[in-house]
Amino acid sequence: MAKEYVVKILFIEFVTHNVKRFILEKPENYNYEEGQFTTLSINKDGLRDRKKPFSFVSLNSDLVLEFIIKIYKDHDGVTKELDNLKAGDELIIGEPLGNPIYKGDGVFIAGGTGITPFISIFRKLKNENKIAGNKLIFSNKEWKDIIFERELKDIFKENLVLVLTEEKRKPYEYGRINENFLKKHIKDFKENIYICGPPSFVNDINKYLINLGASAEKISLSI
Repeated sequence: MAKEYVVKILFIEFVTHNVKRFILEKPENYNYEEGQFTTLSINKDGLRDRKKPFSFVSLNSDLVLEFIIKIYKDHDGVTKELDNLKAGDELIIGEPLGNPIYKGDGVFIAGGTGITPFISIFRKLKNENKIAGNKLIFSNKEWKDIIFERELKDIFKENLVLVLTEEKRKPYEYGRINENFLKKHIKDFKENIYICGPPSFVNDINKYLINLGASAEKISLSI
């Protein structure tokens, strides 16, 4: 049976209008690779077995664990219950899961909270001065939905493309990502390309990339 750990919530805050940052205790000798995820559940009666996967946003070298979680108040699910928690409450986390995502320099394409598996990778690359050669295309419905905009601008500088699909606002790109958009923003379709977001977003972009000559072996998909 996989090992589980009971950890206290140290801090909670909103990072957008419907996304919260959770800072948790880190168990002793708990290690993971940036880009991995784990399961979280709430340490309360009736909720302990309601496990959901969430990506680590913190670095493995950090002394705490950090998660970014979108809150769905209109769904009777785990995130609605997480929204009711406060510092001092307890969560149950599992062992790290998933294969490492990063295979080398390339283009990251994220939709909404699909950015979360990538954030710890970006932070590690920046700390190691290896972010050059990477680019991020980040699509959201509206400006208010953009997670960690300031940090992403600091990391990627001119290699960041922010896209809004339901709001026209300068200087952001507007519209859904399609083949013409990808041709405009990707110079080499033979490089590594990492995609994460809702299933329809991931599947559509994967199809566009293949049509444009990208190699399936070079495309990493996360849903």
